[in-house]
Amino acid sequence: MPTSSSTLDPANIDAIFKAYDVRGTVPDQLDEDLARATGHAFVEVIGAGTIVVGYDMRPTSPALAGAFAAGATAAGADVVMIGLASTDQLYFASGSLGHAGVMFTASHNPAGYNGMKMCRAGATPIGTDTGLADIAASVARGGHRPAADVGSVTQQDVLEAYAAHLLSLAPVTGRRLKVVIDAGNGMAGLTAPTVFGRLGEQQVEVVPMYFELDGTFPNHEANPIEPANLVDLQKRVIDEQADIGLAFDGDADRCFLVDERGEAVSPSTLTALIAARELAKEPGSTIIHNLITSRAVPELVVELGGTPVRTRVGHSYIKATMAETGAIFGGEHSGHFYFRDFWKADSGMLAALHALAALAETDVPLSELLAAYERYVVSGEINSTVTDQASIVDDLEKQFAGADGVTADRLDGLTVSHDDWWFNVRPSNTEPLLRLNAEGRDRATMQRVRDEILTIIRSAS
Repeated sequence: MPTSSSTLDPANIDAIFKAYDVRGTVPDQLDEDLARATGHAFVEVIGAGTIVVGYDMRPTSPALAGAFAAGATAAGADVVMIGLASTDQLYFASGSLGHAGVMFTASHNPAGYNGMKMCRAGATPIGTDTGLADIAASVARGGHRPAADVGSVTQQDVLEAYAAHLLSLAPVTGRRLKVVIDAGNGMAGLTAPTVFGRLGEQQVEVVPMYFELDGTFPNHEANPIEPANLVDLQKRVIDEQADIGLAFDGDADRCFLVDERGEAVSPSTLTALIAARELAKEPGSTIIHNLITSRAVPELVVELGGTPVRTRVGHSYIKATMAETGAIFGGEHSGHFYFRDFWKADSGMLAALHALAALAETDVPLSELLAAYERYVVSGEINSTVTDQASIVDDLEKQFAGADGVTADRLDGLTVSHDDWWFNVRPSNTEPLLRLNAEGRDRATMQRVRDEILTIIRSAS
């Protein structure tokens, strides 16, 4: 139905429909009018007969999800509302029920944001090239008219089934662990009690932090990739003399670890650990890693008899490559971990369970368990505000490509590799930023490469 909402202006639609999802500020970029129009367009483009809809704890999420459901049912689809959920819980519902799905969340973004993550039946991702651009075009065209047969909305609780499925994939047995969990006032505050409750206190003692669902994020941003947001967890792990700390982002599809010393664990290290576990289960399997992941991951996969496959950054690329290769597992530097047996979708909670399972099987501390997987020194992702991203990337390629022992490729941004180091610079999809990741055989090498590239980037910007 036509509406005068400014959120339906083509320029706004173009701004908030990103490469992998929809994300914007509420209500100036994303409101109920746009959500309703997107619900109708989703049915039109995807052809879904039934859609599973979930939402996070942000104050605006229930109304936006309701508006989407109204648009989808007006287009003739049925909607199954699973209510408050983590994003991987929505993927579980899509996979187990066999329906397309939409999750209302802005993940780790500040409180003023919201968004939509979409998938086809079986949790198959929808990105720009796989339907999202078509949905955006349909929203922009407007003129949506109700179908002759309007769909219905039903409610279904899938939380217990979700928890049971995760624990079937990564059962935790062995010694009792003390675990500090920082939910960041996000959706892990809902899912963690159910998942860990099934393990029982005889297996896991949980020390909860910020489990209260609060989309205003009163304690810290629910973005554990930023070191400042891990400080509370690191201190609590030490104070509690815990075995491990877990930090989840707002929609709980990402998980970061803190070891017993209070030290943050690189997601690449967790990728390597899970890869080793999956290869032990199915020798010779394929493991996916994005091009920002530590060089240790493909090295380890080869040593264990598996096949490493390198991809671009982003869940749609990882999931597509997993489908093409039949890979058993994939990991990203950002704390996303993808599992073939979880419909090739990412689950921070499943990654956490793998870490706990591996730790419970040993009598050594987490830092010692992970030492074998930490072979290089990484910079972490460093952002620089840049207006002309493309020209700086071109200049970097000219300066480094062709040097002795150096190779360069453009799989995603620019990756320059040497036996002793590598770096990647790539533009953000959503902001005027260049993202730098660097790695070296030792700290001095990494710092030298990191500082040299940052100097070039920032002097040019």
